[in-house]
Formats: sequence, structure tokens, C-alpha cells
Amino acid sequence: MTSHIIPNAAALNGWRKSSYSGSEGGSCVEVLDNHPTGIPVRDSKAPHGPALVFPSTGWSSFITAVKSGHLAD
Repeated sequence: MTSHIIPNAAALNGWRKSSYSGSEGGSCVEVLDNHPTGIPVRDSKAPHGPALVFPSTGWSSFITAVKSGHLAD
């Protein structure tokens, strides 16, 4: 798998908070839809930090595993 990093995630517009992030403002993951190279993911506490870009198929598999409880504590 080839990894891709966007050094300054704030350079992109349209971030949305993951529905699996807590509402208390703690650990929040944001994703960006419709990016041409995959699914960028960033830490909302560091909006100017890097974002990791995952292949769409890999991200889809990850979301499926989370929803099914396969990654629960």
C-alpha cells in the first residue's frame, strides 16, 4: 500500500467530523469526501497538521469493521 500524506490539512476545504467521534470535544476525527486520491483523515485538534490519505477501498473496509463491532475494545 502506498501511503499519502497531506502536510497541511487546512489547505483543503469541506472537512466533516466523523459520526463516531465523541461530542465532548475530545478525540475527533475528520474526513474529507470526494478527494481525487482517496479519503483524507485528520485530527480535528490539529487542523493545520497533516492528514493521512487512505485508499477508498481500505477506508470502506475499516468503516465496515467499526460498524460491525470488530474493532471494539
